[in-house]
Amino acid sequence: MILTANGGAENFQMRDVPLPPLGANQLLVRVLASSVNPIDIELRKTGAIGYGAESVLGFDAAGKVEKVGVAVTDFHPADDVYYSPAFGLPGSYAEFNIVDAGLVAKKPASLSWIEAAAVPLAGMTAYGALFDRAHLRLGQTILIINSTGGVGSLATQLAHRAGAYVIAVCSGPNMALARSLGADRVIDRNTEDVVAIVKEEHPNGVDVVLDFAGFDWIARCMDIVRPMGQMVTIVNPAGELAMGYRKNVTLHYSFLCRSRCTLEHLTDLINRNWLKPVINKVYRMEEIADAHRCFEQGGGFGKIGVSVGS
Repeated sequence: MILTANGGAENFQMRDVPLPPLGANQLLVRVLASSVNPIDIELRKTGAIGYGAESVLGFDAAGKVEKVGVAVTDFHPADDVYYSPAFGLPGSYAEFNIVDAGLVAKKPASLSWIEAAAVPLAGMTAYGALFDRAHLRLGQTILIINSTGGVGSLATQLAHRAGAYVIAVCSGPNMALARSLGADRVIDRNTEDVVAIVKEEHPNGVDVVLDFAGFDWIARCMDIVRPMGQMVTIVNPAGELAMGYRKNVTLHYSFLCRSRCTLEHLTDLINRNWLKPVINKVYRMEEIADAHRCFEQGGGFGKIGVSVGS
């Protein structure tokens, strides 16, 4: 699926294009499923980091190995795999994809293709934010903003399994989902005063704030994170952040770090039934424009899957 120009979702076009040559440490994968992420929307609109006309988007993939590079020894043709394609190469909105073997893990057998393709980008982002940045520990209290989105739904489960007390912030229709994912307390961001409620229930502040929404959430939550606390955002925050300096708060900007090791950690949790991707809707590849429009409408939950092949 080619992006013919930057801008609206109507700029996708199905087209045959030649594959790049296969490198010694790369895999050729027949893509069976992908998904829609915020980065797809941003790059489609703006053309940032080189994604202009003739680009192929898509940063989640699940599929079967077709061919391996001459230096690859740990994967073989017909292996079921999943991964997040790196920036710079054509993405997973395609029947075939070339990927560095070091970014790939074996697909969890219990997941469908669509479910598997919902995990890599969101799962590694959530894992990195929780454990590599915030260093979440057993017994801590964590506030998760947008707890039922693609990243948040996995982060809520991971924080729960790590033994944290999880305060989930989401929209009213998704509150039951947040509880089912392991949240101990759920707050409706549209009808309740999140800061006032947390301040009353946790007067000493929460240990960790995870922001998966952006806007001014980090600035607003400066008042309810404890001194020396941890705050992590995956979106550039807006608003006044000076209070964080006075409270010795650590603010982490967290961007996806692709790693087979992290994916294998997630696979272990999935195989133990401790982690499960949340699927909202599924579109076919030829419906990718509709999938993007659905994402942009907002108010949903989990991931939007894309069925690429069978």
